[in-house]
Amino acid sequence: MPKAAVKDKPANTLRFLVFGDVVGRPGREALNYTLPLLRDEFQPDAVIINIENIAHGAGFSPETWLEAKKWQANVYTLGDHAWDNEASIPLLENKKLPIVRPANYPGQVPGSGYYLFTLGAFEVAVINLQGQVFFKNHPKNPFHALDELLVLPDIKRANIVLIDFHAEATSEARGFGWYADGRVSAVWGSHTHVPTADEQILAAGTGYITDVGMVGNHNSIIGADKAGPLKTFLNQTKERFTYLDEGVYEIGALLLDIDPKTGQTSRIAQIRKIMNDTDR
Repeated sequence: MPKAAVKDKPANTLRFLVFGDVVGRPGREALNYTLPLLRDEFQPDAVIINIENIAHGAGFSPETWLEAKKWQANVYTLGDHAWDNEASIPLLENKKLPIVRPANYPGQVPGSGYYLFTLGAFEVAVINLQGQVFFKNHPKNPFHALDELLVLPDIKRANIVLIDFHAEATSEARGFGWYADGRVSAVWGSHTHVPTADEQILAAGTGYITDVGMVGNHNSIIGADKAGPLKTFLNQTKERFTYLDEGVYEIGALLLDIDPKTGQTSRIAQIRKIMNDTDR
């Protein structure tokens, strides 16, 4: 999206800058450098970041949360790795923290499935849901979960409803987007770490993209050093994945302009930046 888009942002819209999965230390370093630049360039009213892979690709830890807090995002979303790090459970249980895990897990699972915050006179709800297709664990049907969430009084009260849909199958994500069309302001996909080129405003006004992509090492296999995944594919054995701290970084993000009076997306744009060592 050109910089001129910032100047012509309609006065009656709110702008959201959304980041896909931040993967390991490379992702954290890339976001540390890039987030201030993107904030300056696009002037978002709110920032939402997926942090389910910031601790070496598996969940988040108290130490990585301290780093993530410095990004001052309005909400931090998770996914199927939300509970990988046992030390982070108290953070999930702290309802004052703007951290959301998939809402379609059983009620006794630590954490909250949605978070509300205000932007001026308007209230924003951010929901995290996980797909079912191709996952080892099978949470509740996210389509049914959406129906139940949208009748909750605090979510019904929100002017803008946003969903991070953490899904493996593109067909499930696409189907969910159409199911949610006109009922929420925007749906974006996370989890695969591979950005898709299908951002659009659906027929009833919901902004949609199948996957935002990731923030992490560009010359990798979904953020991990190539050696581990390649051994897995070649030998059919489980290999340890490592995350290189140097090299070219990539930024996968999404920009949404939303009219808080209608709850509809008026503009959606994918942001993808490849950062060489000379760029930072």
